[in-house]
Amino acid sequence: MSQGKPHDQRGDALRFTTVRSDASLDASSRLLSIIVPLYNEEENVDPLCTQLLALADKIPERVEIILVDDGSRDGTPAAVARWAAQDARIKSIQFRRNFGQTAAMMAGIDAAQGDILIPMDGDLQNDPADIPRLVAKLDEGFDVVSGWRKDRQDEFLRRTLPSRCANVLVSWVGGVPLHDFGCSLKAYRRKVIKDVKLYGEMHRFVPIYASWQGARVTELPVGHHPRRFGKSKYGLERTFKLLLDLMVVKFLAKYLTKPIYVFGGFAILSFASAGLASVASVYLKLVEGVSFLATPLPLIMTLTTISGCLGVMMGLLAELLTRTYFESQAKPVYLVERTLNLEGEVVPHSLAYPSKKAA
Repeated sequence: MSQGKPHDQRGDALRFTTVRSDASLDASSRLLSIIVPLYNEEENVDPLCTQLLALADKIPERVEIILVDDGSRDGTPAAVARWAAQDARIKSIQFRRNFGQTAAMMAGIDAAQGDILIPMDGDLQNDPADIPRLVAKLDEGFDVVSGWRKDRQDEFLRRTLPSRCANVLVSWVGGVPLHDFGCSLKAYRRKVIKDVKLYGEMHRFVPIYASWQGARVTELPVGHHPRRFGKSKYGLERTFKLLLDLMVVKFLAKYLTKPIYVFGGFAILSFASAGLASVASVYLKLVEGVSFLATPLPLIMTLTTISGCLGVMMGLLAELLTRTYFESQAKPVYLVERTLNLEGEVVPHSLAYPSKKAA
């Protein structure tokens, strides 16, 4: 259904402009893009494609299935090519080498044409039957629906327990209370993910990125099956990578447009430490008669002073890089959902102040 938006023109009667949203699309006119990264999943390709095509034949939406081969060294590329030749709904992207799950996910997102994007794993642990439930949850007014493997069928000590601890930490730091950030099965409206760029292993944080842009995020319990073929590509080392990625997420969340606060704060602490060290060394010299050379305080003062200067310089460089990043790509620092009674479109500056050209 179209939604009217009032528009005022110099006191004249209100007129309406039409706004179309993804939620208003009829189910039969919507396209679902199911994105599946694959890495050495030769035995899983046939049952996976069979299940996804069976689902596509049942639901009212049109479906495209994007299989991204992340540099597999087994028969995965040949199996995918065979299915793509049989059914045009199956589309294939093949990497030259292994770039990782996040890169494969990003390639699928870039290639997707759907109104709703649904990533999932290719190891048969996610259940395609949950996809209609995720889409139905989106239709309740949400922009992101994240799967929650409530009854997870993985090794408890090596995978499930570290994952639960990590999810608690990510929820607290990211401010998005989800039980299972690691579940690949999710559903996104295209508008909230089309401008997201993923690096490293950041795909698990997409709900957080979407939430920063005002997306409405929820979760839904989904099925989870034991792995039938192949072996998991992840172990405990993934938890440590997640902690490092989480530091990046926190930095981007709070300080992307003001990095000087981070580096400047470090510089202030360094200068304060240098001041304390100098006062202590002078006190020991004048009151206690202790030579400057007898304590490490002068060295501490020197090192912390240098660290403080470096912190200031790095902060200034980060500020220059931030402005280059936003202004060279015309990236706004705010997003507008809608306007009322305004003539024309609100065009934000790339930073919160006018550029020289605007001036």
